[in-house]
Amino acid sequence: MIICKQFKPSACLAGAISLALGSADAAPPIPNTMEEMWKIVQQQQKEIEALKAKTAQNEALQQEVNTLKEQQKTTLVAVQSAPAVNGKTEPRSELERKTDVLATEVERLKTQLFIPESREYKSQYGLGPAASNVYRVNRGISIGGYGEAMYTNYADPRGDSATNKDTADLERAVIYLGYKFNDWIVLNNEFEFEHASTGEGAEEKGEISVEFSQLDFLLNPKYNVRAGLMLMPMGFINEMHEPTTYHGNHRPDVERYIIPSTWREMGAGLFGEILPGLEYRAYAVNGLNAANFSNIGIKEGRGGGSNAQAEDFAFTARLDYSPNFVPGLMVGASTFQGNSSQKNLVDFDGKGVDFYTQLYEGHLQYKYRGLELRALGAWSRIENTEFLNPIIAGDGPIGKESFGWYVEAAHDIMPFVWKESSQYLAPFVRVERYDTVAAVASGFEKGSGLDRWIYQAGLSYKPIDNIVIKADYRNIRDRKLVPAGVPFGDEFNLGFGFIY
Repeated sequence: MIICKQFKPSACLAGAISLALGSADAAPPIPNTMEEMWKIVQQQQKEIEALKAKTAQNEALQQEVNTLKEQQKTTLVAVQSAPAVNGKTEPRSELERKTDVLATEVERLKTQLFIPESREYKSQYGLGPAASNVYRVNRGISIGGYGEAMYTNYADPRGDSATNKDTADLERAVIYLGYKFNDWIVLNNEFEFEHASTGEGAEEKGEISVEFSQLDFLLNPKYNVRAGLMLMPMGFINEMHEPTTYHGNHRPDVERYIIPSTWREMGAGLFGEILPGLEYRAYAVNGLNAANFSNIGIKEGRGGGSNAQAEDFAFTARLDYSPNFVPGLMVGASTFQGNSSQKNLVDFDGKGVDFYTQLYEGHLQYKYRGLELRALGAWSRIENTEFLNPIIAGDGPIGKESFGWYVEAAHDIMPFVWKESSQYLAPFVRVERYDTVAAVASGFEKGSGLDRWIYQAGLSYKPIDNIVIKADYRNIRDRKLVPAGVPFGDEFNLGFGFIY
């Protein structure tokens, strides 16, 4: 009430109407000053007036169509009662043509009232902004996607001329294809093309994959059902990996080796918002395959929905809390637990053995007035690894335990460089620490693995929200012998990414 006394009644009415219309969406950021509040009210007033104008135009055209249709009926009766000339009927009347044109225009205006000229990009149900497009259409097909490319220069190759060759790579080109059957059933798919080509034999460089393909049944804000090939709800990157949502050209190593992004499995589960700001996702999925674990982690044990072995099952769950009393803060945790034997492996007596795999992760994110902070920690444990170690021969034992963490800070400095600009320019720094062989089974000694500190600094520039240009430098310090095929040493990366 105090705010409305300081503004015109029409402005207050516009603000109230826009608030009512937007109640289904997430609450907008709270303005920091009265000047910002006034700008928001003015913009909302313009949008309401434009909507009113479109509605009035729509109603006028509809009335004209109705009038013309009545005239058309009268004309058609007269034409049908008149004799044909030389056995031929008259061509379609000009009145019919005008009626069709006006009807098409009315439908176009109706569509404009529901489909905005500019698409809104907002994360929903744990997915990235572009991946969430399908939830915002009224009905039918939704198309989106993202891509990223980069140049990598190894400034300190340490003598490995085979592994550490400089590269220029279209790392990913992704298509989101969704379909909204009705108000509560949604199909969402992600198809990914990696490294620009699949090729054959020695030319094999990339792959085409279905990253996820899931059916969502939107029953209630508190509980909804999801089934299909689903992204595991762990960490920042695995579910939300569009290039505009994170800093640096490469995804953080902790979310590549400890949390093996991109990680998806077949299954079903529930998701929703229990209380305001408290969201969850919980799935039952096929288990991992321990026969493919290695000393760089569990990533090769993922099923990926490709004839994945399902003799063992697993459970994964996530909880995130974004308190209203601290705008911009999000804290959360997640876990993955399940047997990974898949009846493939036995103990020294020839009996089947379970490889119970546990992975726990906690994360925090805070955004306020251009400041961006992230922190994440993860720890995993695999039981009975002494029966796995002979499988990987001379590469060293598999880690019974592994861990990783990173902290990151960034700040949008564009308001200080160019105050009137809506563009984005953020320097960032990140520190990572992880060890894929933090502990081994009794009787074994640690061999090669990824035991690293990574110090990274860079810049992210967004001319518009959909496009990002990135530059970064990574100083990688290894504490163990690096397994064959894994790049190492310092690197400079320059690239770009986009969503649509």
